[in-house]
Amino acid sequence: MPPPPTSPASDAPPPAGPPGVARFVALGAWVALLVLCAAWELRVAPLRPGGSWLVLKAVPLLFPLAGLARASLRAMQWSTLLVLLYLAEGATRVFEAGPARSLAAVEVALVVVYEIAAFRCLQPSRAAARARRRASASSGRRADGPAAWT
Repeated sequence: MPPPPTSPASDAPPPAGPPGVARFVALGAWVALLVLCAAWELRVAPLRPGGSWLVLKAVPLLFPLAGLARASLRAMQWSTLLVLLYLAEGATRVFEAGPARSLAAVEVALVVVYEIAAFRCLQPSRAAARARRRASASSGRRADGPAAWT
C-alpha cells in the first residue's frame, strides 16, 4: 500500500525564531540555575549558618556546561533529563518557610524555561530523524537492526 499523500505544507519544518535564540535562552537558564544553586546554599538561605555541603548539588550542573556552550546535541539531550532532579528539588522545597520558598520558585521557573528552550533546540533534529525513518520505511528496508549493520 503506498504511503498517504502529504501536502507540501506538512513537510515544511516549523517556523523558527532568530537562529540560536533558543540555544542562548537555554544556556542562560542553565548558568542562572548553576549560580542560584551555589548562592542558595552558600549565602542566601543555607541549611546551616555559614553554608552547607548541599552546595555540592551545583556540581552536576558543571558537567554539560561545555557541551551546551558548543551546542552539542548529546549534551542538550541528557541535560534535559538531569535538570528534572532540580525541578523535583524545587517543587519539594517550595513548601519550606522563609527565603527558601522564593528561591525554590525561581529554581522551578528556571528549570521550566530551560526545558522549553532545550526542546525548541532539539526539535529540528527530531524532525530530521523522523524524516530518515520515513525514508527508510518507504524504501522497504529498515534503518536499524542487523540488515543496516552490513
